Formats: sequence, structure tokens, C-alpha cells
Amino acid sequence: MTTSLITVYGIPNCDTVKKSRAWFTEQGVEHQFHDFKKQGVPPDRLPEWMAAAGWQKIVNRQGTTWRKLDADTQAAVTDEASASALMQVQPSVVKRPVVEWKHDGRTFISVGFAAEQWQIWLDSSRAA
Repeated sequence: MTTSLITVYGIPNCDTVKKSRAWFTEQGVEHQFHDFKKQGVPPDRLPEWMAAAGWQKIVNRQGTTWRKLDADTQAAVTDEASASALMQVQPSVVKRPVVEWKHDGRTFISVGFAAEQWQIWLDSSRAA
């Protein structure tokens, strides 16, 4: 029997995070929640997230937090290192949720609400 470990990273009052957590619950899928506000953005996970999705996708340039940043701070985000530094001090700038789905020794990562992708991973894990 194979097992999956799912971690949903985000902020509890974010509507997209709420929708994502509800989706997993409705599917009967156990998952952990990592609260950026209380636990911060895990610096050891950022490189894998950026490798999987690209730093440009993880930094939410459409959100309120980004828009509230001064122009110099925004302009300084030009690569993985600067994006990582910003996400560490401004966790709300991370596009949410980031979902890690660990299954059979592999880690899959999605950014944002991705129910279609999660369903594929769920079907795959149930078939194993």
C-alpha cells in the first residue's frame, strides 16, 4: 500500500486556501496545513517550489501585499534569490496555496487552486 502526504501552504483567511482545503476535505483526502502567518514560509522548501513552478509564478504580483510594496522593493525582485528574500519577510506575497503532494518518494507541487491537477494526482495515488 502506498501513502500520500499532502501539505497545503497558505494563510487561513485566504479564500483560495479555504476553497482548496474544502476540496481536499470533500474528497476525503487527509492533508496538513502550514500557516504562513504563524509558521512563516519554509526557506528549505522555496528552492523546490521555484524549481517546479518558477519564482515568477510563486510571487503574487496581483495581490494586495504586492501592490502595497514601494516601487523600489517591487523593482528589486528580479530573480530567485530576491524573490526568496521577499517571500521570507512578506509571506503574504506568495501566491496561494502552494500544495506539496508527496507520493511514492516523489514530490509534486502546484500553485493556486488546481483541482483538476489534484484529481489526477489523487486518481494516480489511489490506483497505486
